[in-house]
Amino acid sequence: MDAFATDSWANFLVAETGAAAALSGLLFVAVSINLARVLAYPVLASRAAESLALLIGGMVLCSLGLVPAQPRWALGGEYLLGGATMWVFASLHRLMKPRPAGADRIWKRIVPLLLGQAATLPIIVAGALLIAGNAGGFYWFAAGVVFAFLAAALNAWVLLVEIMR
Repeated sequence: MDAFATDSWANFLVAETGAAAALSGLLFVAVSINLARVLAYPVLASRAAESLALLIGGMVLCSLGLVPAQPRWALGGEYLLGGATMWVFASLHRLMKPRPAGADRIWKRIVPLLLGQAATLPIIVAGALLIAGNAGGFYWFAAGVVFAFLAAALNAWVLLVEIMR
């Protein structure tokens, strides 16, 4: 088997595509239910956008990994570009926000920022490795997708539960 064939990754890619699509739909519903509260706090609207970007980005990139007989450099380029786009959504709004006062507020800012980086940077690395001919990029991609789900889940928790406090 070709070292770059995604056949051995097909089950993972199919599962992640379906999970990302389902979670994206649930997030749309959650935001719709709490829309007035979400819009009352601009930070929450940007967290919802970040979550959707991570989930939809993961869904699209996993779907692209299922394209048969795709050259490794093409898949690597898609992962590199997709990961960079996800990084923009996961990072810029957090870096542009005013700094919170107090140590507890700083912690609440650092953890989501780090999760966003853990979700997107491995996907960028995966793309670069695949372009360079290293099949290990698939493992980096898997790590990025898992962290994207964790970051989206944390944001969804804030949008569904913490918003009601």
